[in-house]
Amino acid sequence: MSSLPDPIELTKALIACESVTPARGPVFDVLEAALAPLGFAVERFVAGEVPDGPVENLLAVRGGGGRHFAFAGHLDVVPPGQGWTHGAFEPVETGGLLYGRGAVDMKGAIAAFVAAAARVPVEAGTLSLIITGDEEGPAVFGTRALMARMAERGLKPDACLVGEPTSVDRLGDMIKIGRRGSVNIWIDVPGRQGHVAYPHLADNPVPKLVRALAALDALVLDEGTAWFQPSNLEITELEVGNPATNVIPARAKARLSIRFNDRHRGDALADRVAAIVREHAPEAVIIPRVSGEAFLTPPGALSTLVARAIEQRTGIAPELSTTGGTSDARFLSALCPVVEFGLVNATMHKLDEAVAIDDLRVLTDIYADIAAAALSESSAATDQ
Repeated sequence: MSSLPDPIELTKALIACESVTPARGPVFDVLEAALAPLGFAVERFVAGEVPDGPVENLLAVRGGGGRHFAFAGHLDVVPPGQGWTHGAFEPVETGGLLYGRGAVDMKGAIAAFVAAAARVPVEAGTLSLIITGDEEGPAVFGTRALMARMAERGLKPDACLVGEPTSVDRLGDMIKIGRRGSVNIWIDVPGRQGHVAYPHLADNPVPKLVRALAALDALVLDEGTAWFQPSNLEITELEVGNPATNVIPARAKARLSIRFNDRHRGDALADRVAAIVREHAPEAVIIPRVSGEAFLTPPGALSTLVARAIEQRTGIAPELSTTGGTSDARFLSALCPVVEFGLVNATMHKLDEAVAIDDLRVLTDIYADIAAAALSESSAATDQ
């Protein structure tokens, strides 16, 4: 190729596109324009309807034989908020840093992979990018829709790397090999409104809900595992909405969030919560929503391959971890072995989000090494 993509300039171009979740349009135009000259066949499609859609997704594939290595990520970003030193979508390079919303989460990683792909010979095997515009939002019509499209086309990677910003203090100090699952549960306890002076003519839902929440708060789900911290249940909202001081309310509501390790399944936890609530409020309406199940890619060939590439470029032996929130790796883990590795996460979702210029260049080197090794005929990255 006469010229290789510059990860710095591509990151700037991606940042300049306002892509608050769900992202559509211009930011995908920029990525497609960068991939087409590298020989990728790019497919873009929109999935879903309101309230969780529509969502734009991009699937890019190069090559048609040999091993298949995939890179996954998202072009959508969280809302920038007020108080940026420079415009959130006006990339500014100063003091060795590149500022802008999405610099580390995760437009920089996507630019690094594009630049890395340009270094990998086409004949080495099959490379793909699985890119959604809805990871920061409901994530209903994003990566899962991409996986369905891949199944229709008979595309199944041997291994996948998600470019989430996993590094903590220095680029390369942490790889994610798993994530806890997440389930949110809405609880609605009906009562009968009445005057506080005549409680026998009313039915107060608040004590019932409070007793149920106390039982749930005392619940110990587990003590953790070899790779995961203990699962935790948190009460995240409590609502009565009663403006009057002399009225027993007609209903009381609460919301729970559970982050759970691989000893549990989301639906089983929801059933357990429902049983406890109904001991105290049999008439309660309980609505669970499982955002994703816990997953673990046990330490093995894939994590070793990634760790070796990191150490060769940085001198750092990365820690293998399952900490943090959820990511789309929770879906992709059903497709093939998957790990997460990317930039330093200190400024993600914050004002003046920024990436070190040097880190973008080193990340490009690491991604190129990982892709080349994963596509090698001697690679055993799927032998987990």
